[in-house]
Amino acid sequence: MGLNIEEQKAVDRFRKEVVDPSQTKLVIVDFWAEWCGPCKALTPTLEKIAAEYADKGVVLAKINVDEEQFIASQFQVRSIPTVYAMFQGQPVADLSSARTETQLKQALDQLLEKLPIQAGADGAPAAQGPSPEELAQFVAMGEQALSDGDAQRAAGIFAQVTEFAGDHGPAHAGLVRALVQLGQIDEANQVMAAIEADEALAKDPAIAAARSALELAGTQVDDTELEALKTAAEAGDASMEAKLAYAEAAFAAGRRDEAADTLLAMIEADREWNDGAARAKLLQIFEAVGLEAEWVVASRRRLSKILFG
Repeated sequence: MGLNIEEQKAVDRFRKEVVDPSQTKLVIVDFWAEWCGPCKALTPTLEKIAAEYADKGVVLAKINVDEEQFIASQFQVRSIPTVYAMFQGQPVADLSSARTETQLKQALDQLLEKLPIQAGADGAPAAQGPSPEELAQFVAMGEQALSDGDAQRAAGIFAQVTEFAGDHGPAHAGLVRALVQLGQIDEANQVMAAIEADEALAKDPAIAAARSALELAGTQVDDTELEALKTAAEAGDASMEAKLAYAEAAFAAGRRDEAADTLLAMIEADREWNDGAARAKLLQIFEAVGLEAEWVVASRRRLSKILFG
């Protein structure tokens, strides 16, 4: 084919994520980039519509043009966002000009009337909601939004998943964590109360991260007290207790870098203090933020360097 190794890998990824699903589904392909403001404005609409139309055989595939330059060049993408609908491996519509929910739904409805999209397997009736794989895809989008600092969008995505799958632990946990990041503690507590009332859902391992997020949010103080705690923690004769109190309050206030810096310094100074309390608190913060988040990955590297040299 004349492709180099990286180009072949790109083609293989595209085949797996777009071409193969498009044999029976209508795949919305969204070409986007991190620096693209209009892309970020359009993304929530595409995600919402893909979730609503999942039982009709519609799925969403996102292609980062910076990471997949070869694929973008094959589609002759000149500006973004560029959005195509694909079926059986071929583009069947250019949806780039449809920017509103109404316009996109009208375009999809027209395509679904014309194309033999399989809403269910082997001609079976349409599914009642997204498949487990599609739900996992939306949860991953929510986690990425949290990692990017867009808690509002993350909350919307997680809430959408919980509507389709009331027993989906990672989505409920993500919703709680997103609400905590937004400072909507009462709402987060309401969601957690509903979780705890469902015995099976409460036992889902993902819920532990939500509990950690709520527990950490309970240490929130007003600005005056936060500054007082910071002053006490930075004093030359500051105790470990004062530093830990500030780290907890700083994280609850959204100052996660300051919280991590304080805890890492404590671990470096005396990792065994109070049965490793500083490390335990840092690991709890990692759990609340999300173990796959870039910030957590970077912070874990710093922790490993302290612990193992």
